[in-house]
Amino acid sequence: MICGGALDYLSEPMFANCFYCGTEGRTRIICPEGHFVCDKCHGKGAYEAIKEIALSSDSKEPISLAEDLMSHPSVPMLGCENALIVPASLMVALRNNGVEVSDEDLIEALDRTQEQSKPPYCALTGACGVALGLGATISVLVGAQCPKDRPSAITMHSLARALETMANDVGPMCCKSFVRTAIGVAHNVFKEYLEIKFPIRRDRISCVFSDRHPSGCRKSKCLYYSGD
Repeated sequence: MICGGALDYLSEPMFANCFYCGTEGRTRIICPEGHFVCDKCHGKGAYEAIKEIALSSDSKEPISLAEDLMSHPSVPMLGCENALIVPASLMVALRNNGVEVSDEDLIEALDRTQEQSKPPYCALTGACGVALGLGATISVLVGAQCPKDRPSAITMHSLARALETMANDVGPMCCKSFVRTAIGVAHNVFKEYLEIKFPIRRDRISCVFSDRHPSGCRKSKCLYYSGD
């Protein structure tokens, strides 16, 4: 976000001051120049951009909207900002296909996703924020709460299915790939658990991010690679 350099993923956490707000924080990610961005500052611009676009979008198909959002300049190649794109794209598609989804529902799904999506815990705990974005979306739709059995079970089954499917795309991890996979999983779980169908156009995926992956794109091993 600051110098464009590669990131160092530390085996042991360290303390550093945020480049933007100066707050000291504990981190496992830092660049070789010593730059550190806290969680609050990291997603600040992307959250507002994604929310504003989603609230005004008339898109009925989530993949197209997701691709547009992933290309927004406030969304980095990798990072938990990408996780927000899942609830945004899904809630918009549902609403524009006749499902009752309020502005408050959409924002709540975004907020829940942002609260739990923390880098680099996708690798450290296996809980990728992109999958959590699907879980947050389902939870809002079904009204899941700890005392409720079926709504909570549906939410957890959906999250587990997303994580299992995304795990097949690892090597290295790619947030863009995960977003597309999570939306594909959502299409299936919405139909299975909620009896909701919405159009999805996987043929519209033509990845333009391959050259930007700092750890190297999987290329032909990735379902969404569109290069040679």
